[in-house]
Amino acid sequence: MRLHHVQVSIPAGGEDAARSFYGGVLGLAEVPKPERLAARGGVWFRQEGLELHLGVEEPFSPAGKAHPAFAVADVAALAAAVEAAGYPVTWDDNIPGVLRFHTRDGHGNRVELQQETTA
Repeated sequence: MRLHHVQVSIPAGGEDAARSFYGGVLGLAEVPKPERLAARGGVWFRQEGLELHLGVEEPFSPAGKAHPAFAVADVAALAAAVEAAGYPVTWDDNIPGVLRFHTRDGHGNRVELQQETTA
């Protein structure tokens, strides 16, 4: 068994904001949705065999606690890019050996970015 994808909700019409954050800022590669699902809206991304699906949900409510967490090679550089793009960065040092921060996507969903450290 392996994890295939994580689903995150977005409001109707929220695809461009999702593309801006997940594709533009985080650099995830967008993949086409299957034709039968494309009419429902939303957008999908794939990175190294794992997928992030952003699906339209009405009524929409951003995820405050639940979140996808991405392991990255240079979390400090990504934090700078996230801040430069106007998204919040909140550092968290509660896990030894992990440098991480939380942010919110363009719809208010929580997202974690982390990097393992040797210290």
